[in-house]
Amino acid sequence: MKKNISTLSLALAALFAGSVQAQDAAPAAAASPEHTLTGNLSLNSDYRFRGISQTWRLPALQGGFDYAHRSGFYAGTWASNVSGNSYNNGAGLELDLYGGFKFSLTQDLTLDLGALAYVYPGAKLNSAPGVASNKAYDNLDLYAGISAGAFSAKLSVAATDYFGLNSDTAGFAYFNSLAAKGSSKGSAYLDLNYNFDLGQGLTLGAHLGYLHVRNYGELSYTDAKLSISKEMLGLNWSAAVVGSNAKRDFYQAGNAAGQDAKQLGKTGLLVSVGKSF
Repeated sequence: MKKNISTLSLALAALFAGSVQAQDAAPAAAASPEHTLTGNLSLNSDYRFRGISQTWRLPALQGGFDYAHRSGFYAGTWASNVSGNSYNNGAGLELDLYGGFKFSLTQDLTLDLGALAYVYPGAKLNSAPGVASNKAYDNLDLYAGISAGAFSAKLSVAATDYFGLNSDTAGFAYFNSLAAKGSSKGSAYLDLNYNFDLGQGLTLGAHLGYLHVRNYGELSYTDAKLSISKEMLGLNWSAAVVGSNAKRDFYQAGNAAGQDAKQLGKTGLLVSVGKSF
């Protein structure tokens, strides 16, 4: 899952006007490229998605590619390793596929509409200890986002069972502590962010999020992050404090032997170094 998953933002072509005298015409402004392709690669001390560790609080290698068209259409893919302690019977991989359309409502206000699929190749929820079911963890979110200057907000709504959670999987997936309550389709996550320019190339980021899990209120929680980042030596460096009030009983995982359980939403320090190209 991609944390504050990071899609490519492409501004619409700049609008320009004004009276130009024939004998002294100013040169036309350069238009934005019609097609843009970028990539990113990073090494992280942990992978947190909506405040919850996806790698059993161990390091993650992540990267992706983004395509954008001048019209505002974009598409991309992103991948990260994940822990088999959280995603059973799989290849230890998360692959995200996304696309959408971004356009300006006013000079300072941008709307972003799209869809994001989270895919975990081979991973299936267990129906009994050590027994894989045919239910995948895969999830599809539909989202709407808005940004104004340094502020952005996005609401994502699950168009499928929320990462495989339903009446058949609730018991085993969450340590037999949840009663079967039906589908979790329609679960929603609100993502709020604000970035402060501190000067000298330093950026302070503040994030607040809230997850509502439909029909399974015990799994709903709030998460927060405070980060600082800087580009240096051609690399992007960042450090962040991330935490949540997710209930430990539902957001913890043990090793393959069911021992050494770790609280996945516990407050922690994350460091990251990456490169965009």
